[in-house]
Amino acid sequence: MNYYKHHIFFCLNKRDDGQQCCTGSGSEEMFIYMKSKIKTLDLNGASQVRINRAGCFDRCGEGPLLVIYPEATWYRFIDQQDIDEIIESHILQGRIVERLVV
Repeated sequence: MNYYKHHIFFCLNKRDDGQQCCTGSGSEEMFIYMKSKIKTLDLNGASQVRINRAGCFDRCGEGPLLVIYPEATWYRFIDQQDIDEIIESHILQGRIVERLVV
């Protein structure tokens, strides 16, 4: 059994060479937003949801990205509405948000 029902990793890599990266596409802000929203909904902690920072996923051209385990579902997101939809559909209802899957 997994310690967390959902373990979410956000790519927060920042490239120094000027190439596209998730942090340059707003991943840090969406990480903070999702972490706050999950806490507000009282969904954080053991047997629930954990959100972590991650280094480069090496898929920079597809980002910004997050991945949810144990399902290993990769999502692209743009704004708070995308994050809200991931929380509502994937986290709360167990339905993958197909339009955001990478």
